[in-house]
Amino acid sequence: MVNEYYQGKLHVVFFPFMAHGHMIPTLDTAKLFGARGVKCTIITTPLNSPFFTKEIEKSKKINEGRSMIEIEVFRFPSVENGLYKGCENLEQAMMSLDMAEKFIKAASMLREQLEQYLEKTRPHCLVADMFFPWATECAAKFNIPRLVFHGISLFAHCTKEMVMVHQPYNNVSNDDESFVVPFLPHEIMLTRSQLPREYLVEGEQSELKRRHKKIQESEVQCYGVIVNSFYELEPDYADFFRKQLGRRAWHIGPVSLCNKSQKDECSLDEHKCLKWLNSKRPNSVIYICFGSLAHLIAPQLQEIARALDDLDYEFIWVVREDKYRMSEEWLPQGFKERTQGKGLVIGGWVPQVLILQHEAIGAFVTHCGWNSTLEAISAGVPMVTWPLFAEQFYNEKLVNNVLKIGAPVGAKKWQVVHFIEDLVKHENIVNAVRKIMDGDKGLEWRNKARKLKEMARKAIEENGSSYCDLTSLINELRDYHFQKHD
Repeated sequence: MVNEYYQGKLHVVFFPFMAHGHMIPTLDTAKLFGARGVKCTIITTPLNSPFFTKEIEKSKKINEGRSMIEIEVFRFPSVENGLYKGCENLEQAMMSLDMAEKFIKAASMLREQLEQYLEKTRPHCLVADMFFPWATECAAKFNIPRLVFHGISLFAHCTKEMVMVHQPYNNVSNDDESFVVPFLPHEIMLTRSQLPREYLVEGEQSELKRRHKKIQESEVQCYGVIVNSFYELEPDYADFFRKQLGRRAWHIGPVSLCNKSQKDECSLDEHKCLKWLNSKRPNSVIYICFGSLAHLIAPQLQEIARALDDLDYEFIWVVREDKYRMSEEWLPQGFKERTQGKGLVIGGWVPQVLILQHEAIGAFVTHCGWNSTLEAISAGVPMVTWPLFAEQFYNEKLVNNVLKIGAPVGAKKWQVVHFIEDLVKHENIVNAVRKIMDGDKGLEWRNKARKLKEMARKAIEENGSSYCDLTSLINELRDYHFQKHD
């Protein structure tokens, strides 16, 4: 039974991949659609649903008990695919590449439930994650337009496409020799070691290559792509994506800026972190966080601690909760005592958007995941770039070579789990941080970052580029629906 409040409204269904890096921006995207009077449904699994319901309850408090967002729960086949019971989020499966592959396979088993849901509800649009390429076929069965949600930048998407199609890595003699990615608007240089090993497998034998091909085919066949970015940030690549690659795209970000009232909703523990920042001078604190999927080994954590010992700056360092809970033996002897009052080492989740927006933050040491990168840009914070895997090495090039608002630590190898021989040494970390925190170059980067912050905020305001793109998309979906029923 359709709620009377929703009758006659455009209905858009969102289907994010089960990982916080995908769920968070999808929820924010749904909030943007909901704010324009669009009924939204988010598909998720039982153990991921509390994340969404908590946020929906918050919005109800603001909107007289109403929310434009509902939840639909699908059963997740973890045990049938060799995963342990209750493994419903990619973060839980990142102990090895084998487990991650099993998780992605399990996610593909949601196809039948999706088709049953679409047949029953007949929404006006399906926004499905890039990791669900089969969703295009599902939607087409019921003449429903499918949009792809990409959790990556347009720059990264264009770079990945040129690397995969033209394979410039075949023109170098070893993994550490640089090659130029062809046909891009800027000269972007990479090495083979900064690419997934599966890229380098001959022919179509690589699972990664097969998956990329399916995603590419699905994207070409679908209605278009929603991108969490804004035109002014990467105009050359927005144009390249549309004109050279021939893809339809709507940039509607930064979507995290929809959470204007978030500060009032923080818990007491989160406020403690922000209260600590309130006592610090502007641009004086380093924020260090590698996202929810990174697994840094103890020797690498020790190198970071040694760097913080050597640096005079105050810091907030977020460490994966599992590593932090197991023990603190990885910390150098006396580190906690020496840094008492100088810094916070926090295990688990923190209100990252609010931390980055705090005036005390002077630099962000980041893995260059797109959510984190865009949140830093939206807050006007320059970055120390330390990519690990996924498309993070591409994002590093955008930050340092195109936008010129960051300095690299010198990470050289694409790897989900790093080994002792891959360590980034503490002196490299120290040098990169000092480049941003001190001197004329750091000031130049900070000023550029602040200008981008203003551009980001204008983009989502009425008549801004992202605001207008979202308006255009919603109007187009309404026209599509009415034409179909004429």
